[in-house]
Amino acid sequence: MAETPTYRNALPAGTMLLEYRLEGVLGAGGFGITYLGEDTHLEKRVAIKEYLPTDLAIRALDGSVVPVATEHEHDYKWGLERFIQEARTLARFSHPHIVRVNRYFEANGTGYMVMDYEQGESLNQRLRRADLPDEPALRAILMPLLDGLEAVHAAGFLHRDIKPSNIFMRESGSPVLLDFGAARAAVGGATRSMTAVLTPGYAPLEQYASDARQGPWSDLYALAGVVYRAIIGESPPDAVSRLKEDRVPQQLAGATTRMSTPFVRALEWALAVDEKRRPQSVAEWRRALLPEGQGARAPSTAPAVTAPHARVEVKEPPQARDSGADGAAPARSTRRRPPGPPSRHWVFLAIGALVLVVAVVAWNRQGDRMRQPDAPAGTGPQTLPKTGPAPDRPSRDRPERPGDERDASRELAQREFRSADRDGDGYLSRSEVAGRFPVIEREFDRVDADHDGRISPQEFLRLRHFQVRERFQNR
Repeated sequence: MAETPTYRNALPAGTMLLEYRLEGVLGAGGFGITYLGEDTHLEKRVAIKEYLPTDLAIRALDGSVVPVATEHEHDYKWGLERFIQEARTLARFSHPHIVRVNRYFEANGTGYMVMDYEQGESLNQRLRRADLPDEPALRAILMPLLDGLEAVHAAGFLHRDIKPSNIFMRESGSPVLLDFGAARAAVGGATRSMTAVLTPGYAPLEQYASDARQGPWSDLYALAGVVYRAIIGESPPDAVSRLKEDRVPQQLAGATTRMSTPFVRALEWALAVDEKRRPQSVAEWRRALLPEGQGARAPSTAPAVTAPHARVEVKEPPQARDSGADGAAPARSTRRRPPGPPSRHWVFLAIGALVLVVAVVAWNRQGDRMRQPDAPAGTGPQTLPKTGPAPDRPSRDRPERPGDERDASRELAQREFRSADRDGDGYLSRSEVAGRFPVIEREFDRVDADHDGRISPQEFLRLRHFQVRERFQNR
């Protein structure tokens, strides 16, 4: 039988705080203690969180909380203000997947937050005692949390400390997002400067600097880290260490035996170290997480993403432009224009058509002397072509080669591509080209012309075509 832990800093059972009687301790951390309490007026159980940062304060003999030294008094009061801010933040929300704060009061030289009490355990406790969840179980946890997080972001706040211990699992299996002690108001895509409160492994890189660009993408990184923990069985590597060696893609690649490829790819997208290459909103990531065929496809690695507040121009369809105020198409006028002199633009059109005919004839004659270039596999060049679509028309000074050689070399390149595409998704990731194609591995971002974080068959053949062209020109 497990021994009940003793919390020496906690107030004893039976202590009265206003109309609340403390019955025991639910949990404790570095910033406070959470008690099980009884509301003697309403005769119901509540959870009461007390601000008691163990690094800054101690419990005095009279039960009050005081700074451990006078030099810590400023930091203690600063933290107490943040605690009050957390209570006010959570009191704004009435969402089934966000912890509900009903009241805040001060006593014993510190602050107390009264919340609804529900039976269950933290996700961290569940992951420690149970087998790793499968994809349907993870979706049942993740999707409700995304709904709650979206409500937080819509109100202009960030959580900034999402981790397994801050996710509470009700006995019904429904998740609740807890502990908004690091919550802060978002301001125009950046955030107010504030002392960092973070958990290594779940905190994104931008959270290590108080003046960095933080936003919804920062919370998504942390939530993706929670899913990573549930899949891999260990916390993600620290974001700073990933700058030197990033093992996350390799770890997730092994998870495709238990999880669907779109789900793992969406997870890798949200865990991109560069915040600009992550999904920028909950809605964007949710679409990528939906089962295949129901949502937008997430890239295998982090793509370049439009800024969250970028202006998008929506073009009005022709039907709408032709419609009247009530949506009905306006009637055509039956009045004829009076005859007049021929418009000047018809003359220009006639001249343009004549010039076009002459150009087409000249081009056809020149085309008889040219052949379509091939794209056989070759060795890597010293420099790569500029990214962008390959030219549709062949070079005029390119040497002719037999059509059967062209077909054979193209088929060889296609076989190379299929052989390297280990997961069979029709694209080559960084891990799939590593050690197999040195040039592509070294110049991956330049070969990836559309910057979606993967090499398509067209991009692969385009590179091979360039390599062969260079080889023939250097002869």
